[in-house]
Amino acid sequence: MISEIRKKKLNAKYEELIKACEPFASESDLQKIEQAYKLAYKAELEKFKTSSELNLMHSLDIALISVNEIGLGAVVVVSTFLHNLLEVNLITISEIEEQYDKTIASVVEGFSKVSSLQTGKISAQSENFRKLFLTIVDDIRVILLKIAHRVYDMRNYEDLKPSKQSKYLDEVVYLYIPIAHRLGLYAIKSDLEELSMKHSNPEIFNSIQEKIQASKKKQKAWLADFIKPIERELETQKFKCDFKSRPKSVYSIWNKMKKQKVTFDEVYDILAVRIISDSKASKEKEDCWKIYSIVSDIYPPNPKRLRDWISTPKASGYESLHTTVQAPNKKWVEVQIRTKRMDVEAEEGQAAHWRYKGFGSKKDSESWLGQVRDILEHPEQLNFDEAINQNKKKKETDKIFIFTPNGDLKQLPAGSTVLDFAYEIHTDVGSKCNGAKVNNKVVPIRYILENGDKVEIMTSKNQKPKLDWLSFVITNKAKNRIKRFMLEDKYKEADAGNEIVRRKFKNWKIAFDDANIDKIIKHYKFKTSIDFYYSVATESIDLGDVKKFILGLDEKKVQKNGNQVVESEQKATKQDNEESLEITDKIKNVNYSLAKCCNPISGDAVFGFVTVGKGITIHRVNCPNASQMLSKYSYRVIDVKWKVAAGEMSSFVANIRVNGNDSLGIIGELTNVISNDLKVNMQSISVNSKNGNFEGNLKLQVRDNKHLDELIHKLLKIKDVSKVTRVDQFKK
Repeated sequence: MISEIRKKKLNAKYEELIKACEPFASESDLQKIEQAYKLAYKAELEKFKTSSELNLMHSLDIALISVNEIGLGAVVVVSTFLHNLLEVNLITISEIEEQYDKTIASVVEGFSKVSSLQTGKISAQSENFRKLFLTIVDDIRVILLKIAHRVYDMRNYEDLKPSKQSKYLDEVVYLYIPIAHRLGLYAIKSDLEELSMKHSNPEIFNSIQEKIQASKKKQKAWLADFIKPIERELETQKFKCDFKSRPKSVYSIWNKMKKQKVTFDEVYDILAVRIISDSKASKEKEDCWKIYSIVSDIYPPNPKRLRDWISTPKASGYESLHTTVQAPNKKWVEVQIRTKRMDVEAEEGQAAHWRYKGFGSKKDSESWLGQVRDILEHPEQLNFDEAINQNKKKKETDKIFIFTPNGDLKQLPAGSTVLDFAYEIHTDVGSKCNGAKVNNKVVPIRYILENGDKVEIMTSKNQKPKLDWLSFVITNKAKNRIKRFMLEDKYKEADAGNEIVRRKFKNWKIAFDDANIDKIIKHYKFKTSIDFYYSVATESIDLGDVKKFILGLDEKKVQKNGNQVVESEQKATKQDNEESLEITDKIKNVNYSLAKCCNPISGDAVFGFVTVGKGITIHRVNCPNASQMLSKYSYRVIDVKWKVAAGEMSSFVANIRVNGNDSLGIIGELTNVISNDLKVNMQSISVNSKNGNFEGNLKLQVRDNKHLDELIHKLLKIKDVSKVTRVDQFKK
């Protein structure tokens, strides 16, 4: 059970929170805070953090940071108590919406969403992470609540587990400090910078802090003395000015030491004073230079340290005069001189401090963050709904950020699909993509991704781009890669179509020339010959109709002789019925080759296959690849038959395998039958013997399949030969 001492501490902290909320919270707000607190109290009373601190005390501390240091209200306070309960399934979003309201439910749900982001590689992709973080939620309070958590974590760093220490430190450095600065949370930003440096470089931090602390009280009094003569002279000359003075932070001094490569004592401007003049627009530059003259008359300036961004503003629009002057004790002090308008522009406008200090100049979320800045700095005009609505409108045309399984971030246009993401990774991944796992759920390639999704692409070696893919991808990269593949595929098919047309025209006795092809292109309204050949290869045009069209043109030339026309048509019909390629050992005008996969020889049942760029290959009908070619590419298959010219002998290579008992002289008997008896030329022979048996692989030159059958019959008659078979290829 919890001790009474802990209960008292808990109640005291809760009372502190209520007092902090009372100035702005309505009676209804306070009731919701109490309701959420009691629910969390009941559910988490006995749950402890790593430091043995109550979970509820942790939530109370974060709520106080949110109210006192960030300026948030009841919605975030209630959400702080409820988000832990959501994580352990003690409450649901629908229950929060029902018992509280939609706004609180939205903040709790958004907090859960950003908490689940993988930030392992945040240091390498910090800008993308910041964009993702600023666009993944609809309510700015989610981000601010997350910042409050990290402020608490940095202040209680030693209580964190080592694994969380490094993770949270990276998040603070690369994510929360830049966002806090963009939101105008300068005190929070400065605090996080100090704490992150303290935990990442403790020795350097302590060394610089000790030097600053050694004379802190003296510095405060000294700065007051430094300002007095300037203030007095400005009043004499009727200038209305405000003064801001501060010693630079440990983090800022360390940055200057690194950038300028100097020691602590060599940093010029450890102390800084800003003079802000209330000047008319027409006299701004004049007044700033007059104030500079007054300051430099009182304290000698370092001419090398003068920065005139009034005459020539920075590219960002920043305007100010910077000078470094030497005080009586020879300390160097940086003095910044600007008008109120310049100060507002520098802090809040296009030249915001975070931009010119190196936090990026991209405009993503800029208008939204500008409104949020106004809301934070003018709580009396609190209107989060306006900022939220503007962000929702912006997100309709915004980018989305998608995680790979390894935690890398990819930026895509909103509305991108799984296939867009696949092509973003690599062209080959996109071309073979057949689905994906999005947040561990299997989805199709058309699935539209959402901001922050974790996507694992699934591929198949049999997958290839299709024309309909262009109907749902939206990125230019995906569209271009698909179009390029389709074009390359079209050229390959067109090559096959060209071969088919060439063969058909030869059989029809039609000239395969540019004149006839141009007539066909014009008649069928193709753009190019490639389109015609592609249509032939994909069987989207009937070559019979093409034949009739070409022969119809020839018919017009011989219309005076009707019998000749009839004779021409009869010849064409006869040729159609005999469309086959006669393969001879010295065939002319047709580029063909015998397939190595099945080694056909004269007399085998064969077919021709039109290849891309290699003419026609001849395969046996029982070739291992025959079934696939006949089923998938039937339009490329042609009938062929063997024909040996009179008086000539053809020679074909055949492979046979001989098995039997490994008896003495068996190899000699084999070679004697092959070479002497049947006069067959033997190209190669290899024999393996094992356990009294042998296997011989022989490559022979034969005239035809009858010659081969005779050889096999003779070999089987040899004593100790048990089996002789013809094989397609020998295994290597």
